[in-house]
Amino acid sequence: MLRTAFKEWAAVCRALALGRQAIILRKGGIAEAGGSFEPEHNRFWLYPTYVHQQQGGLKADAAQLVHADEAERPPAGILRLSHLAEVKAIYCVEKLFGALLLDDLHCWSEETVRQRFAYRTPGIYVLAVRVYTLPHAHELPERADFAGCRTWVDLGRDLPTERARPVLNDTQFDDVLLSLSRRLNPTALA
Repeated sequence: MLRTAFKEWAAVCRALALGRQAIILRKGGIAEAGGSFEPEHNRFWLYPTYVHQQQGGLKADAAQLVHADEAERPPAGILRLSHLAEVKAIYCVEKLFGALLLDDLHCWSEETVRQRFAYRTPGIYVLAVRVYTLPHAHELPERADFAGCRTWVDLGRDLPTERARPVLNDTQFDDVLLSLSRRLNPTALA
């Protein structure tokens, strides 16, 4: 059972659902307490959003994700949740070079990465997420308190997660984690 959702561009949610990426790049909306980074929740529904999504903010080859999202978008006022994610690793990237090293692991354009990295204080967080798919999506009314520029949404009720299966198999996901570790924490492997 799970009642918390994480708002993200619909195209990024689709890339995660398809296994095209297994990381989330995030600048804001993350709680930091006591100087250590933690997302507010380490397990959540992926909540596809369309308001701030910019086709120009994605790589050219990810444009098809936007078109597919629009074609399968639920009716107005309906929230469709079909994938959940678990945070398995967190990196704080403080040098732009490190963020640019991840280019093949996500669908954001380089310009978007640079803009997000430079916003307010330089840096960006990378969340390695294990994504799971359900055999049938949950549909619920989109409430007014879900709206706005917020990352986390309390759905007001628990939704079942039984029969969720990973999008990437264990080997594929372990490869993502190893790749991140090699790129962002090379001394840990020495």
